[in-house]
Amino acid sequence: MLKRIGGAGKLILVACSLMVASCSPSAEAPKARTEFNIGWSIYAGWMPWPYAQQAGIVKKWADKYGLKINIVQVNDYVESVNQYTAGKLDGVTVANMDALTIPAAGGKDTSAIIVGDYSNGNDGIMLKGADKLSAIKGRQVYLVELSVSHYLLARGLNSVGMALTDVKTVNTADADIVGAFQTPAVTAAVAWNPQLSVMKGTPGARQVFSSADIPGEILDLLVVDTETLKANPNLGKALAGIWYETTALMQRQDEQGKAARAAMAKLAGSTPELFDQQLATTYLYADPKAAVAATSAPALITTMTRVRDFSFSKGLFGQGAKSADAVGMSFPGKKTLGDANHVTLRFDESFMQMAADGKL
Repeated sequence: MLKRIGGAGKLILVACSLMVASCSPSAEAPKARTEFNIGWSIYAGWMPWPYAQQAGIVKKWADKYGLKINIVQVNDYVESVNQYTAGKLDGVTVANMDALTIPAAGGKDTSAIIVGDYSNGNDGIMLKGADKLSAIKGRQVYLVELSVSHYLLARGLNSVGMALTDVKTVNTADADIVGAFQTPAVTAAVAWNPQLSVMKGTPGARQVFSSADIPGEILDLLVVDTETLKANPNLGKALAGIWYETTALMQRQDEQGKAARAAMAKLAGSTPELFDQQLATTYLYADPKAAVAATSAPALITTMTRVRDFSFSKGLFGQGAKSADAVGMSFPGKKTLGDANHVTLRFDESFMQMAADGKL
């Protein structure tokens, strides 16, 4: 389940995107068209997309609206978001923090049209020789810096009256985090699944905080270029139809549901058992009504305030950003956060609402 990797590459991308955005304000607006590319990378909550393509669900909904939709795998998560930001993809699966700090902060007007799930234990803080988070004070904490692991650490520390200054973070690649934690010298780490599940088996290790303690804050989205969506609203309808038909199927406990989940596990390079374990710590918004409610709730604005404040504090809005308000966001009910005159991340519930109303 590779995703949520921040760092220097993200900052370079943001800086480049800002230059592009500032130098090409007269770029030709997207026109109506019929073929689109949607990028995805391997993660339990995003496996409905490639499965839907394999099962013919993508074609069914694309045909309904006279479209061709290509569901494109990108092996590296950050590369998939970079390709979207550069205009090589019309949409992409992305975590809320990365949607804000890569395309939106880079000036690319982006609409989150499907709030697909939230991490409900897929991300966690591990300690050795202690069973309470407060014991982390003064330790070196190994994690992927500037990722949602870093955000989770900040939220965890805040919950026990501490700050990031109370620990020293050590930037560690997600591919190396398990090996590092298994060495005696490393006594604190933050990771996501599947690495997290392996680390839980380390002798003397305990999980002391997880994303289940901050439900709804680490969100996984499908985002689409806003101008492309405006010129082609049927794309949003087709994507919503694909998502909810597929997630309804995977929720079923009959043979068809089990077969769908097994196929998704195979596409993810996993086993049905491991895939089901990852789904157990993923709160999937399979019901469009629940997704609309979550997207329209005041809690989302609170979450995105925390996310943007953390992101700004770590320099993820680029050198030109003077405050956390530099990147504007909009929410259902015409609510905004940050610069209302420069909104580049939009939480658009309209297509989820159509699904909830049976109007797709």
